[in-house]
Amino acid sequence: MHPLVELAKDTIENYVRNGTISRPNELTPEMIERSGVFVSLKVSGLLRGCIGTYEPATANVAEEVITNAISSATRDPRFPPVTPDELSDLEYSVDVLTHPEPVKNEAELDPKRYGIIVESGKRKGLLLPDLEGVDTVARQIEICRSKAGISSREPVKLYRFRVKRYW
Repeated sequence: MHPLVELAKDTIENYVRNGTISRPNELTPEMIERSGVFVSLKVSGLLRGCIGTYEPATANVAEEVITNAISSATRDPRFPPVTPDELSDLEYSVDVLTHPEPVKNEAELDPKRYGIIVESGKRKGLLLPDLEGVDTVARQIEICRSKAGISSREPVKLYRFRVKRYW
């Protein structure tokens, strides 16, 4: 298990069982960088929680993982909080994001390679890359618009980013 995934798992297990937040004894080189991070949880291949930041909100990637792991397990509005009984069934992944860059048009996007952010005013929708069932740019944009409450008639700004996905 990659150290970032191990950190997410340990954080969630300690928090769900004891209400405590643990910190790593040693930071790996990836952990000391600053970047946005998403922590995703699945059970039997089905999404159980996913929360993240597309730009760094804390001092380093380790802190992003800790904060977003707890949020994925306890604050994803689509799911009830993870219970101690579920911990042994959880599958973890951690995505470390590059800085989002604006794109001029949809031709610069690729749903397997890039995650996207769709923005209209203060509303933003984000979708990670390489998700099962999301095979076209149009579908990526449609999902992001829906997440952000942006109608198909509203003009949007598009951004793309890459991820390093750890299991």
